Amino acid sequence: MSVARNSDPDQIGFDPARLARIDEHFGRYVDDGRLAGWQVVVTRQGKVAHSSTYGLRDRESGAPVEADTLWRIYSMTKPVTSVAAMMLWEEGRFELTDEISRWLPEFADLRVYSKGSALKPYTVPAVEPIRVWHLLTHTAGLTYGFMQTSVVDGLYRAAGYDLYPPADVDLAGACAAFGELPLLFQPGSAWGYSVATDVLGRLVEVISGQSLDAFFADRIFQPLSMTDTRWWVEGDEADRLAALYVPEPRSGRAVRYDSLGSLALRKPALLSGGGGLISSAADYHRFTSMLLRGGELDGVRLLGPRTVRFMTRNHLPGGQDLGTLSTGGFAETTLDGIGFGLGFAVVDDPIPSRVPSSVGEYYWGGVASTAFWIDPAEEITALLFTQLMPSSTYPLRSQLRQLVYAALVD
Repeated sequence: MSVARNSDPDQIGFDPARLARIDEHFGRYVDDGRLAGWQVVVTRQGKVAHSSTYGLRDRESGAPVEADTLWRIYSMTKPVTSVAAMMLWEEGRFELTDEISRWLPEFADLRVYSKGSALKPYTVPAVEPIRVWHLLTHTAGLTYGFMQTSVVDGLYRAAGYDLYPPADVDLAGACAAFGELPLLFQPGSAWGYSVATDVLGRLVEVISGQSLDAFFADRIFQPLSMTDTRWWVEGDEADRLAALYVPEPRSGRAVRYDSLGSLALRKPALLSGGGGLISSAADYHRFTSMLLRGGELDGVRLLGPRTVRFMTRNHLPGGQDLGTLSTGGFAETTLDGIGFGLGFAVVDDPIPSRVPSSVGEYYWGGVASTAFWIDPAEEITALLFTQLMPSSTYPLRSQLRQLVYAALVD
């Protein structure tokens, strides 16, 4: 399945010559070796205004990026897990203020890091339990081992949880381990990017009675005809998967990263709701189209429109932004003027980022430099796919915003 342009750009407010600058600009990243290849899709009012590919999905074999190339979307899995949870919420299966220990007892009686070293941490009791909304907003006090900014994430790494979990641990086992580790902060008091969405995925499993992959397949992927989205690839399908790259320190040229990239070629023990999916541009386009349309696509409704609007407002305490509440060490988004909803970063004020956007725009990205945003005010969705880690290497996301909004002329 592919995403082909199905509208003249000038009929939906875009200048075609200005949209062409997208390909010219990002083409230079490939031509000078910084990226192997990429794919971009821009829509407005439900119509595809721009769809393009450039470069190679596998530089070493010479295979080009094609319309049906598969991409590791990493943290772009998080909005899918958040939608899954809110589908259960719409059924009355839980309230956002419920304590998660009701279903996951390993998160009862938590401790919070106060001071000391990783060898001798001093902790205090949590004064607030982790609630469902804390997981959705990354205000639970959990963290990631790969952040490398605190004693607590050092404890995660010592327990075997870095960018990937131990090879033989499943989602239930990981959550049991997380419950044994101290929290980085008191729940609800700060924002810290974390394994919270993995825990949310486990909550979906326990409440629904299905494994996370079965729930996604039955309730999201099959209804939306997202036929390419999966947890791993094998057989002939593996040829469609783009290779993973990292920048060579001296030259900046993208070099292959097979030690991590090869993990996508086998079934994972842990179904990571925070970063485990592989998808295509066509599939994720269907997912973002569903959100832009208020939870419905082609007669299939996953969420009510008021639920989508509720999810995409700033839920941070006191309406604060990430610049105020973030614990630091995070480079995937501008922090000032950005709030966080139930699974998405949300633009409250576009001025501090110095990048055009609309109030109410929501978005996220993945560690291999994939990204999406949805702008309800302008009825725009935009998707960027490439496979370069880390996502902070180049300002691809802000540059795509510049180019898209500069092409909008109505």
